[in-house]
Amino acid sequence: MVLINDNSSVLNIDDPLPHFRLPATDGMTVDTKTIKDPVLVVVFTCNHCPYAQAYEDRLIALAEHFDQEGVQFILINSNDATDYPEDSFEEMKKRYEAKGYPCPYCFDESQEVAKSFGALCTPHCFVFDRHRKLQYKGRVDNNWEHPDQVTAKNLWNAINALVEGKDPPVQEVNAIGCSIKWKE
Repeated sequence: MVLINDNSSVLNIDDPLPHFRLPATDGMTVDTKTIKDPVLVVVFTCNHCPYAQAYEDRLIALAEHFDQEGVQFILINSNDATDYPEDSFEEMKKRYEAKGYPCPYCFDESQEVAKSFGALCTPHCFVFDRHRKLQYKGRVDNNWEHPDQVTAKNLWNAINALVEGKDPPVQEVNAIGCSIKWKE
C-alpha cells in the first residue's frame, strides 16, 4: 500500500469535466453527456483499499443525502484488476450489491478516465457545478479512521455550497488514500 497525500495537477479549479463513457455494475453505461443533475460528484475508489473501505459508508450516506438536491454521484474504479483481482468488474458488482450503492459504480479498465482527471488515489473526489466546471477536488474529510472525530467535512461542504448556489468554502484539499494501481 502506497499512501498518497496530494492532489491532481491535471485538473484545476474551473476546468471543464473530462467526458467519459463507462460500464457500471448495474448493467448500464454512464455517459457524462447525458447527466442532467446540476451537481456532479466523481469519486475514484475501489474495493480493496482500506481508505476506500473506511470512506465507503460515508460516501453512500452523502449520495443518499444529496440525491433529492440535484446531485449525481459516480464512483469509478480505475485499478489494475489483473494484479488486484479484488478490484475486478465481477468483484465490483458483488460489492455494489452487498453495500446497496445508491449511485453508479463504474469500471475504468483502460485507466484513461483516471488519467484525464489526474486521479492519484482511492478515494479522490472531484465536484463539478451545473456548467460542468470543477469546483472542488481532494479528500472526503479530515479523518479517515474515525468518522466521529471529523472536524472538516470538505466534500459535504463543497456539495452543500453548490446546491445552495454558492462557491465551496474550500476548493482544494489534498486527497489521502492508497495510490491508484496503474497497469505496467
